[in-house]
Amino acid sequence: MKKDEFLQSLREIKKLAEETEKLYPAVAEVSDRITKAIDNGFKLMICGNGGSAADAQHMAAEFVNRFLKERRPLPAVALSTDTSVLTSISNDYSFNEVFSKQIEALGQPGDILIGISTSGNSTNVANAVKTAKSKGIFCVGLLGKNGGIIKELCDLDITVNSNSTPRIQEMHIFIIHTICQMVEDNVCLKN
Repeated sequence: MKKDEFLQSLREIKKLAEETEKLYPAVAEVSDRITKAIDNGFKLMICGNGGSAADAQHMAAEFVNRFLKERRPLPAVALSTDTSVLTSISNDYSFNEVFSKQIEALGQPGDILIGISTSGNSTNVANAVKTAKSKGIFCVGLLGKNGGIIKELCDLDITVNSNSTPRIQEMHIFIIHTICQMVEDNVCLKN
């Protein structure tokens, strides 16, 4: 990366940080909904591809283990982690069904699904949202660009308005950490 590219990246991050302030109400609502779901015995499911799969796993780990505070484990599952499930569904059906089949098996009304997609157009994430909605699961899109097709399917979207995948991913992890901290604070207040 050349210096001018580096500086352009920093300008993009600054612009996104200013826009992210507008996203705060959605982030707070997602955090409150996750807290209520967990308080009522439900779970968080998260899915995405590539770097977004890594973000899904990262988020689930922060819930199940801990983020900043010592507290009880919180129920969360990344749908990108079971290689036997992923490969059998891909082989027997289609990669487009890898998340939706898991939601059919594991999801229940009252759960929350976060679908992560930097393009907003990942077919398997869109299918996951459709399946979740049919089961009465509240669906959140953590998206990039203009939100794509997934934005229209979700109950609530948090869309990072950028065409730069690395900048979207950087903002997504910031948003994920913010949600983790808000939920953890809410849970610890009740204990």
